[in-house]
Amino acid sequence: MTQRKQHLDTLAVSLLLACCLFWGFQQILIKATVVEVPPLWQASIRFAGASVLLGLWCAVRGVKLSGPDGTLRPGLLAGALFAGEFACIYLGLRDTTASRLTVFLYTSPFVVALLLPRLVAAEKLRGLQWAGLLIAFGAVALAFAEGFFSGHAGPRQLRGDALALAAGTLWGLTTLVIRASALATASAEKTLFYQVGVTALAAPVLSLLLGEHWSLSYSAQAWGSIGLQTAIGAFASYLAWMWLLRHYPATQMSSFTFLTPVFALVLGVLLLDEPLTPQLMLALCGVAVGIVLVNRRPAR
Repeated sequence: MTQRKQHLDTLAVSLLLACCLFWGFQQILIKATVVEVPPLWQASIRFAGASVLLGLWCAVRGVKLSGPDGTLRPGLLAGALFAGEFACIYLGLRDTTASRLTVFLYTSPFVVALLLPRLVAAEKLRGLQWAGLLIAFGAVALAFAEGFFSGHAGPRQLRGDALALAAGTLWGLTTLVIRASALATASAEKTLFYQVGVTALAAPVLSLLLGEHWSLSYSAQAWGSIGLQTAIGAFASYLAWMWLLRHYPATQMSSFTFLTPVFALVLGVLLLDEPLTPQLMLALCGVAVGIVLVNRRPAR
């Protein structure tokens, strides 16, 4: 049985930084592609492709995806939560701004920190670590403050905000199911397969219900974006995240996800010539301080 580590080491931090950096870049990819490829149809292609890649990976490495190991029920539940999260994200973006959605989405670490210790005592956070979570979340809110507070919230925007909050909650609950069930000792590949497989089945149904137009005739740029989202986003980075969840504390890992929206803003500055504001610089510092506090080892 794999021994779980109590703190994040250099390997874990490196993988988390790489994942968060790409997830930030992924927001730019999705934003640039959604004007050409309908959102849930885009998700359908992405997760179907990820399922195929994961199946090939498992076949080459001899990883079994079937067998009576007690993971079927929690696996299907994690898959349904994962699919629901992405549906809420895509539907929420129709009614609210990306900045507001991002702030609500990253309430996920609080769901993990509040609920997981009730099931896994080792995941309990100390007061200083809670302060770190609050500082990191406050820094993300600061980075998106202009878009978050602009205008008046009408019924559609409130609906979008509610969907964004639901997405953050579902993300946290997915982590909870994985960490506190038989999935905690399952292979990273099998844990991920439940999620991308269920989403690959659910997303086309939702796309049809929303009346999205299906096509495969897209520009090379759109296909390049979907390819990156599939191979690196839905396959490699999520596989790394599942492996990390099996070996390291989920509450400490969750604090790193606050880097994703900030990385998205930084990449916007570097790739899209967006302005580098004092708010962004303060947000980077705040998230860094929060992560350090959450992952600080207690004094002996």
